[in-house]
Amino acid sequence: MNASPADRVELAMVFRPATGSMADWNEAYVRVEDYLRAHRIHNRLHQSRLILRILQRAAVRHAADPALSPTRLAAEEAERQIDEWFAAMLGERGAPGDRRTIEGRVALLLCDGPGRWPYAFLESAQIPREFCAAMHAGVLRAGPDLKISSMVPRPIDLGPIPEAAGDTIERIGKWPVLRVLFLWALLAGILAALFRLTR
Repeated sequence: MNASPADRVELAMVFRPATGSMADWNEAYVRVEDYLRAHRIHNRLHQSRLILRILQRAAVRHAADPALSPTRLAAEEAERQIDEWFAAMLGERGAPGDRRTIEGRVALLLCDGPGRWPYAFLESAQIPREFCAAMHAGVLRAGPDLKISSMVPRPIDLGPIPEAAGDTIERIGKWPVLRVLFLWALLAGILAALFRLTR
């Protein structure tokens, strides 16, 4: 059964963590709110309900270890819930977490999920079929994962070179500066001869 907006406001008012200061939890609230806004969750009622759920789970973890930062726990909890939701939504529970989350975020943006279905994000029940279909259609299917390979340097094969040409190349290679000067002088001579013949 879904809670009414009045019930959601009442639930938010009764959040009283057993450990940590209210300033710490307020900071955690702001960080989670910013994180949800980064996912384009702008519907205030849905956003408040998700933040409360995330903070309640973070509060349980904080009660077990009060030395941890509530903000950090809330951020970790938000990331974990989003990752699990994308896995359930896209049916990729065996895929690497980073890849699954990236594909889920891309699909969410491509189908404009928060704008078209504002109450569907991070929900497990009553998700519209159109939203599920749009999410699956938006998943980018890349090729196989990249694998690191090593390339061993090999000598360059210039193909068969005739002996006469090979001797010439070796001789020219010994005198590179003279070779360049000779070629430029030869080119200048040819151009001068052509100039005189055409005048």
